[in-house]
Amino acid sequence: MNYRRFGRTNWMVSEIGYGMWGMGGWSGSHGAESLQALQRAVELGCNFYDTAWSYGEGRSERLLGELVRGNPEQKLFLATKIPPKNRIWPSHRGFSLDECFPPETIHEYVHKSLQNLGVECIDLIQFHVWEDAWLEDEHWVRAIEALREQGRLKAVGISINRWEPWNGVKAVRSGLIDAVQVIYNIFDQNPEDELFVACQEMDVAVIARVPFDEGTLIGTLTVESTWPKGDWRNTYFVKENLGSSVERAERLKALLPPGMSLPEMALRFILNNPVVSTTSPGMRKVKHVEANLACSQAGPLAEVLHAELRKHRWERSPTSWSQ
Repeated sequence: MNYRRFGRTNWMVSEIGYGMWGMGGWSGSHGAESLQALQRAVELGCNFYDTAWSYGEGRSERLLGELVRGNPEQKLFLATKIPPKNRIWPSHRGFSLDECFPPETIHEYVHKSLQNLGVECIDLIQFHVWEDAWLEDEHWVRAIEALREQGRLKAVGISINRWEPWNGVKAVRSGLIDAVQVIYNIFDQNPEDELFVACQEMDVAVIARVPFDEGTLIGTLTVESTWPKGDWRNTYFVKENLGSSVERAERLKALLPPGMSLPEMALRFILNNPVVSTTSPGMRKVKHVEANLACSQAGPLAEVLHAELRKHRWERSPTSWSQ
């Protein structure tokens, strides 16, 4: 496993981290299997784990807490997220800070996460939705600083709404945050335009989330794909999205070098960008952990292939189903 500097925190984190959303509530997730996958990741050198209270209302955090207790000799960096008070993802223009993150909500969920994780201090706490307009309200800054002074957290970050990388640039340039989490993959290259430039200038860490475009870049989706009732993917891969996603994934398969899978190509595309501190694929099985983490040793893609993949940038804007 290769490690990268996590912005101005100076932490050295695994360039392939562990995204734990699926373990919180996606269909097919099982506790024992999840813990086996998490443990295998530790054994292979993964030291960055990204979760959130909203991933199963603390279920994912509790699984991570078990992992930490089972590996007391390992330094594992724990990142989690405060849910918005109004429980609306993504945030909308016009939402006030008090509707989403009043000080009492910040304090309440930091302490809930501490309890779930079974630790005294969280490495990185993130706002699970974000609006740059909230920079004008200092209540969140004071709440975070109070928790930092109490030794409850070390760093603060924001999770940027889907397909809105511009809506975080001001936060980065404010100097108030240490990390941003943003969708970045073969299709979603927009963060390179402004956000990554600001992060590099301000020494803010970048967590590239959704490296597989919610499953599109795994390469197994078809226009007939369905999921059990209640699975989040039913609301994302609606008819107008599923067909175009499958079509674009098929075009990428034609570029695969011999012996390379589509998920490997997707992860290594991200590793080509030195601004990215870590990426957080969701992994629920040991075989997925082993395949994904091996991409670090394989390194970035050849420049010729990387240049071809850049042509597959997909310009998208938030919709009623994008969430």
